Amino acid sequence: GLQWSVSIKSGPRKEKCHCTSGCSSNWTIKTWNTDCLFISRCLNQMEKNGVSVDDVFSQCVFQQDEGDMVLKAVRSVQPDYQPHFNLIKNEYFSPLVKDFYAQKGDYQYPKLDLTQKELQERFKRQLSIEQACTVTIDSVEISKPVTAKIIKMWHKILLQALRESRMNLAQNKDDRFSLYPYLCLLKDEEYVDVMIQTIAKMPMSGDALKFVAGELGQKIYSKYTVHQKQQNHITDKLVNIYNDYTELLAKDTKVYNDLPRERWCKLEMENIAGPTVQAGSTNWPYIITLELGTFLVNIMVKNLKINSDIINPSHTRQLIPILYHMYAFRSTRQIGFIKPHPILSHIQQEAMQIKLTFDSNVIPMLCPPVPWCSVKFGAYLLTPTKLMRAMEGATQHEKLLEKSQNIQPVLDSLNQLGNCPWKINKPVLDIIISIFNDRGCDKLDIPPPLSEAPKVTYSFDPTHTSADKVRLRKEMIEAKKKTTEMHSMRMDALYKLSIANHLRDEIFWFPHNMDFRGRTYPCPPYLNHLGSDVTRAILQFAEGKPLGPKGLDWLKIHLVNLTGLKKNSSLQGRLEYATTIMEDILDSADNPLHGGKWWMDVDEPWQALACCMEIANAVRSPDPTQFISHFPVHQDGSCNGLQHYAALGRDVIGATSVNLVPCELPQDVYSVVAQQVEELRALDAKKNVKIAKILEGFINRKVVKQTVMTVVYGVTRYGGRLQIAKRLKEIDVFPKEHVWSASNYLVHLVFSGLKEMFKGTRQIQDWLTESARFISKSGHTVEWMTPLGLPIIQPYHQTQSKVFFILSIQCLCFLSFLRMPDTVKQKNAFPPNFIHSLDSTHMMLTALHCYSADLTFVSVHDCFWTHALTVDTMNKVCREQFVALHSQPILQELSNFLLNKYCSSPP
Repeated sequence: GLQWSVSIKSGPRKEKCHCTSGCSSNWTIKTWNTDCLFISRCLNQMEKNGVSVDDVFSQCVFQQDEGDMVLKAVRSVQPDYQPHFNLIKNEYFSPLVKDFYAQKGDYQYPKLDLTQKELQERFKRQLSIEQACTVTIDSVEISKPVTAKIIKMWHKILLQALRESRMNLAQNKDDRFSLYPYLCLLKDEEYVDVMIQTIAKMPMSGDALKFVAGELGQKIYSKYTVHQKQQNHITDKLVNIYNDYTELLAKDTKVYNDLPRERWCKLEMENIAGPTVQAGSTNWPYIITLELGTFLVNIMVKNLKINSDIINPSHTRQLIPILYHMYAFRSTRQIGFIKPHPILSHIQQEAMQIKLTFDSNVIPMLCPPVPWCSVKFGAYLLTPTKLMRAMEGATQHEKLLEKSQNIQPVLDSLNQLGNCPWKINKPVLDIIISIFNDRGCDKLDIPPPLSEAPKVTYSFDPTHTSADKVRLRKEMIEAKKKTTEMHSMRMDALYKLSIANHLRDEIFWFPHNMDFRGRTYPCPPYLNHLGSDVTRAILQFAEGKPLGPKGLDWLKIHLVNLTGLKKNSSLQGRLEYATTIMEDILDSADNPLHGGKWWMDVDEPWQALACCMEIANAVRSPDPTQFISHFPVHQDGSCNGLQHYAALGRDVIGATSVNLVPCELPQDVYSVVAQQVEELRALDAKKNVKIAKILEGFINRKVVKQTVMTVVYGVTRYGGRLQIAKRLKEIDVFPKEHVWSASNYLVHLVFSGLKEMFKGTRQIQDWLTESARFISKSGHTVEWMTPLGLPIIQPYHQTQSKVFFILSIQCLCFLSFLRMPDTVKQKNAFPPNFIHSLDSTHMMLTALHCYSADLTFVSVHDCFWTHALTVDTMNKVCREQFVALHSQPILQELSNFLLNKYCSSPP
């Protein structure tokens, strides 16, 4: 704990001790020299062990002023020492991105259309939100407010119960594990607020105890982590670094050639004093969060009560619990369930809250995310976020990521996706909200209120026969199920629309992370561009660009794509069709709810309506080429999984069917397979095959599409039969008694057709499956490296049930991973997971090169979005990177990796 402040002068002298104990001893220069000698010996030993002082500062995690103390100690023997960090050099990167990093000094990366002062103000607002850990917003639903008196009463009851339970816990000396320390980390009111939020969002049908408890425990952990960062002064240092970081993004500052990750790392080097900003939060074990959450659930179940006459005053007044702990069967397993009393459900239906409270990490950010600089640091300012999503209990991927030294291209692509600013399409949002508050619309995917739910009650009547009673019970069960589903969908829509309405005048960002295969996802779960047609329609780019000479054409083509029509037409044919329906387009834009309503009958109605409005505004502008468009235009892959397989296997016929070969007209593999199946059916019909005759006129693109799409991801014949059966059931005139035999017949024809078209695909799938079987049989999990250097490991292990007695509510049983892999899952999942990893690699390469080309770019897996002006440029980059990816010896490199990894003496 000593801090030196000695300057060497001639002759002996004394210095005041500055140790943390606060003593007043005087230390002679001789003592100081002894300490310097000790430090020198430490530094020499580090050098012998291959550890430099720079390694200490680049790899150690310092809290508060620990780093400053170490620096002072080193400078006592090396006065001129200055920490120096080396960024990863591009020679360690994949050949796919070596040139990108070598030439990055020639690029001018895009700036945001915001000044540095505006970005700094936005940072302050986001920081205050994350410090509070929650956001309260207005609900868009027109309804009566829930009685504030009830909430206030619950808050008081829970506060008292928490304090009493914690006191009892502290006095229980024999408890095998005490939760007491975890109940002292936050203010009592914060625990209660989390419990109240849980009650407000409780589904009508209830939830599994393990899920409710896990969510509660995780929320407490997140709050604790944020508080710790504030206490350790990490927040103060973050403010300084982020304010300087905005200079890279702001439009009124000089141009840098640094990537966001590089710029942040340099700023951290320049701000070496104080705690380590990139210090990863120590995760609590899953069992800890589960026990803590269960403790809080137990308090709610035991103490929260409500007057039984709150709905019907004529009933006898008595206090009844609002939450019940019960058991329910899921398949063959009995699980604990937390279910709300119907009175609570009635309150939720009749008196929805005017205010909704969300955790800060489920709301889009009001400032650009912190760039991912390591596997433990990035995305939100304070809220802990995992770089890679995974199943609870799976930790192998975390260890692999920590050892990985060359995943910077992956981090840079995530940063590029997260740095795209968004805004709300207010005209479309207002129309959706008006329908939402006017009894919804199933056709337009706007869920109705619960007042529209079927109301069937079972009442005993002596005249009812046994068959009548069975029918009534069945109707009652179906009505309850329908009501529960409607409530779930209604609440989901309410959350999305309320968040969108809250952000209607804002610019916001979606931080991104990825799953274990490398596929990227926005972190905010409710409102993001990976959502449904409704959600996508209300999002648009915050920064607009002029349409240019071809932008209006791309808007029209995009609209035709959204309709689901003209799939086999050329781009020129689609453009000509858009011109013929221009009257419908303008009518839809001008009178969406009272006109011809053409937009309501297409595949993606809400996105089509938004596109109609954009086209109408553009054609009515003085110069459409100069019209500033914020609308995202999509370019979707043609059965992307089969594209990768066709490229890997060099299947010319298959490649043609998925548009990897130039053709006059766009190819549609689903239509091609449907045509093949129809030809085979016609031959069988001539041979008097009964089911072939029954299927005449019913085989089309829609029937086979899902099976063709998913066969590349490992769907079995049984799974394919279920998919086809579902499509046949949707055809009203198809005889339902033949659905099963017809689906069994068709799935064989679909698989046979694909086998002929994609000969190399089946061979590759078989090789991957057999390789995974051998690897897992030898006791290992399947691991590989993507062409960008991202390590991937399949998290499928044999499991065993472990039972934990948690407090007094119930025994909790959860699956514990064993070391042995699950052979069936390992071999079945390897082919689709490997293709998903290639898919994500292609997207990341496209993202990096679009960024260097000054393009706005986001993705929904294999669907790429950009401005209408830059569609052609993005298409060029997309194709170039696909060719570059498959010009690599992907299968050969995979084979070499597996041989070296799993063979004791590889050939």
